[in-house]
Amino acid sequence: MKDHGIFGPGSVTWRVMGEPILLVGGFRAMLMQGLHPRAMRGVQQNSDLLNPAEAWSRFTRTTEFVRVRTYGTRAEVEKAASRVRRIHRTLTAVDPDTGEEFHLDDPDALRWVHVGEVDSYLSVARRAGVPLSDADADRFVAEWRQAAKLVGLRPRDVPGSVAEMRDYIESERPRLYLVPEATHPLRMSINAPLPRRLTPLKPAFPLVVLLSFATLPRWARRLYGVPATPFEDLWATMTLKTLHQSLRVVPAHLRYSQAARRARAMTA
Repeated sequence: MKDHGIFGPGSVTWRVMGEPILLVGGFRAMLMQGLHPRAMRGVQQNSDLLNPAEAWSRFTRTTEFVRVRTYGTRAEVEKAASRVRRIHRTLTAVDPDTGEEFHLDDPDALRWVHVGEVDSYLSVARRAGVPLSDADADRFVAEWRQAAKLVGLRPRDVPGSVAEMRDYIESERPRLYLVPEATHPLRMSINAPLPRRLTPLKPAFPLVVLLSFATLPRWARRLYGVPATPFEDLWATMTLKTLHQSLRVVPAHLRYSQAARRARAMTA
C-alpha cells in the first residue's frame, strides 16, 4: 500500500491546504499563537525576532514543517516531527509573571498553538469560499488530531469538532494577552525587509498582514490593540473571497505547489 502520510487522498486536509489563500491562514495562526503568554515567550526568548534574517528563517522552517506534515510520507513526517519535539523538549523559557522556568513542550501552550492553527486555516478557507460543508469542517478538525500527536499531544486532548474547538477557545480567553515585552507583530511585520527571493511580493505583503489581523476574532484584535468592528469583519471576508476567486484564473501548474498538485491528482 502506498504511503500517503497522515492524511492522504479523500481527506479534507488535502482538499483545503493547497489553496494559496491559506497563506493568510498561516499568518493568522501565528497571531493566535502570539496571544498565549507562554507560547509567545517561548518563541521570543529563544529567537531573535527583531533580526529579519532570523525571523524569516523561522517562518521558512515552519512553512516546510507544514508542507511535510501535510503531504509527506509517514517516515518523512515522523522525522520532521521528531526534530520539533526534540527542540521543544530541550529549550526553556522563563515566565516573568511567576519566575517559573518552563520547557517549550508545555502541553497547554502546544494545545493552544495547535488549535489556533486549525481554527485559522479553517476560518480563512470557509470565509474565502473554499467549498466546505459543516460535516467537512468537523472532519478537518478531527483529521488534525493526528497532527497534534506529532508535537507530543494526545489526540483525545485536543478538539475533534468545530463545536469542541469553539468551546476550547472560549475557555482559554481569560488567560490570553499580548505580553508587554513583545514587539507588536503588526509593526514588526509591515516594516520587516523581505528576503531577496520574495522582493516581488513586497507591495502585497502589508495587505496580507492586515488581512491576517482582520480575520482574527474581534476579541483577539482588541488584545492586539487594532480595530475590532463589524466593518473589518466584512472587509476581511470580501477581500478573502475576491483574492480566492482571482487566484482561480491562474493556471493550476502555477497556482498550486508541486506537492499540492500531486495530492490533487491522487485525490481526483
